[in-house]
Amino acid sequence: MISIGEVQETNKMIREMNLDVRTITMGISLMDCAHSDMKIFNRNVYDKITRSAEKLVKTGEDLERQFGVPIVNKRISVTPISIAAGAVHTDTYVPVAQILDKAAKEVGVNFIGGYSALVQKGCTKGDRILIDSIPEALAVTERVCSSVNVGSSRSGINMDAVKLMGDIIIQTAQRTKDRDSIGCAKLVVFCNAVEDNPFMAGAFHGVGERECVINVGVSGPGVIKRALEEVKGQDFETLCETIKRTAFKVTRVGQLVAQEASKRLNVPFGIIDLSLAPTPEIGDSIAEIFQVMGLEEAGAPGTTAALAILNDNVKKGGVMASSYVGGLSGAFIPVSEDHGMIQAVQRGALTLEKLEAMTCVCSVGLDMIAIPGSTSKETISGIIADEAAIGMVNNKTTAVRVIPVIGKEVGEMVEFGGLLGYAPVMAVNPFNCAGFVNRGGRIPAPIHSFKN
Repeated sequence: MISIGEVQETNKMIREMNLDVRTITMGISLMDCAHSDMKIFNRNVYDKITRSAEKLVKTGEDLERQFGVPIVNKRISVTPISIAAGAVHTDTYVPVAQILDKAAKEVGVNFIGGYSALVQKGCTKGDRILIDSIPEALAVTERVCSSVNVGSSRSGINMDAVKLMGDIIIQTAQRTKDRDSIGCAKLVVFCNAVEDNPFMAGAFHGVGERECVINVGVSGPGVIKRALEEVKGQDFETLCETIKRTAFKVTRVGQLVAQEASKRLNVPFGIIDLSLAPTPEIGDSIAEIFQVMGLEEAGAPGTTAALAILNDNVKKGGVMASSYVGGLSGAFIPVSEDHGMIQAVQRGALTLEKLEAMTCVCSVGLDMIAIPGSTSKETISGIIADEAAIGMVNNKTTAVRVIPVIGKEVGEMVEFGGLLGYAPVMAVNPFNCAGFVNRGGRIPAPIHSFKN
């Protein structure tokens, strides 16, 4: 049982250290909405989302007032549309994206995720229809987020899908070039995607989930930073113990919010995702945690080790605080959403290659990185393949959310606004990988995948 007193202990964290509940995400199954007629399917989808999430935003606002804990986003995730809309007779799912956007606006959520396809072993007809429609869907909607899973540790990597996604990302950038290619900020390519992730742009409601569920994502980089400042210069055991204790407290806040939201909405509680997700605000940065650990800048030698320590001990502290820690849980390293990361890029301390190395031990992967608009689709596919390989071999979730900003080149700044932040355009390796990407087929799973 969690008491109000436990939350009150964190008042200082909220006031001074940017502690927040980053999102309450309602997962909704659309499996019972299936129909061959697009109009009927869309009506079913709209009715179910607006009925299920009718009180989501108000409940979040009520909890903010009661507990004094900022709840930054209220979101929805749905069954991957390539599955839910598989019976629809159509050559595009753009009308589905538009109805998702309309439903999201009606209930007042910030984002809705699940315009997704799972193609780690190959594409169904519905998968291909969805993927081909992504550029237009993200251009004509505001709140819809899209994801495609192209690999897994059990299945290997679908290189046909990897090649296709390089082209889809370029098309999406072109479709939204008048807004600094922001459509790509709502599109992520996964390996080992999880079914209960509450964070965008990769959230979807997995087919193994319940009819409707509440997942909560908690974030507290500023809290971890402040705690580590109090043990500056002490040994690694003290460092790790401090992170674990702090992560425990942060997770307990999320647990209370999740349980209360679940009770008030009469929707089962799913998981707490304890992810250190930064914001562009000073003091709410993963990179600043590295500096407190003893690194001059993110990207300096030792950064990957520091991130490994942070990620592992956040998870250890979180699992002691809740029996249902899930999602991605760990440390995110999105460049545009982290003031310290942006500074490190500008100072030349952090490169795309170093970020790739760091993704071996972080929660996700290459996230919210602006690259030149002239980057080729094959190069983007190569970046996706590299990240998918890291995820496949290490049996972890990895992802790519890169933004080729049309008309911008290395060093120029791009402003996305809100939590998406701003970013310098980063350099990409100029050497060609087309001969590799164009081979086609599937990269087999590693030998350790055969565990039965």
